[in-house]
Amino acid sequence: MTSPLHLAKRFFGALSRSPIGESQIELVQTTLLDSEFALWSAMMPMDKKHSIKVMSRFMQIYPQATATQVRASLLHDVGKLESNLGVFARVLATIVGERGSRFAKYHAHEKIGAQMLRQAGSDEETWQLVAGEVSDSPQLQTVLAALRQADEI
Repeated sequence: MTSPLHLAKRFFGALSRSPIGESQIELVQTTLLDSEFALWSAMMPMDKKHSIKVMSRFMQIYPQATATQVRASLLHDVGKLESNLGVFARVLATIVGERGSRFAKYHAHEKIGAQMLRQAGSDEETWQLVAGEVSDSPQLQTVLAALRQADEI
């Protein structure tokens, strides 16, 4: 998920000021649990837009996805809330690595996001996919691979 092309697309997408459409927000709200929607709503606009794109791609790549799996596609970056980094700080964190607590949190966003989702009452499958912890389930490994492919925007 850190190929130069992926990073460049994410960077320029993050600079976009286009608002999220009402219909997109309604779709997200009807997909997520109330507690999950509260977390999603707290995400930075660039992360919300990205999550909607990832969900759309994920559903094309893996059309048999369950509701909990689709929720994971929307919430895969929710842990980035904890680092509270903007676009340029994220670029720097990507270049220099886990130096300092905020950069370390940025790099650990999957595990942090999974903890946030567990505390919010998300389904186990949702937070496992967000954490990338599906090693003993071949079916969930397939789902995780599809989610990671969808994230390569």
